[in-house]
Amino acid sequence: MDINQIESKAIGKYLRLSSHKARRVLEQIKGKKYKEARLILQFMPYKACQNIIKILESAVHNMLNNQNKNINKNDLIIKYAIANDGPTLKRFQPRAQGRAFPIRKPTCHITIIITTT
Repeated sequence: MDINQIESKAIGKYLRLSSHKARRVLEQIKGKKYKEARLILQFMPYKACQNIIKILESAVHNMLNNQNKNINKNDLIIKYAIANDGPTLKRFQPRAQGRAFPIRKPTCHITIIITTT
């Protein structure tokens, strides 16, 4: 890491969406500048985008709040964006003849790290 680079991190935990579907969106914004990534997320039609925008905004505000230096939002780059599996909620759906059908509701944890150029 360069001496002049500043990093900031934000984590969203226990989000009610599949980590596989979140990764599909995160791959699109990895390595992009903040403004470009925000624009991409705003116009993508996936449910994960709303949660990722909130986490990205949180990382930016963490950087602006925790650093005493003047930081321009145009200089921020998404260094790291990943979705890990969270705990799975297990439910049962009643079926015919007294059977039970398992339903798995996945959750995920999304981590975004941004850095200055």
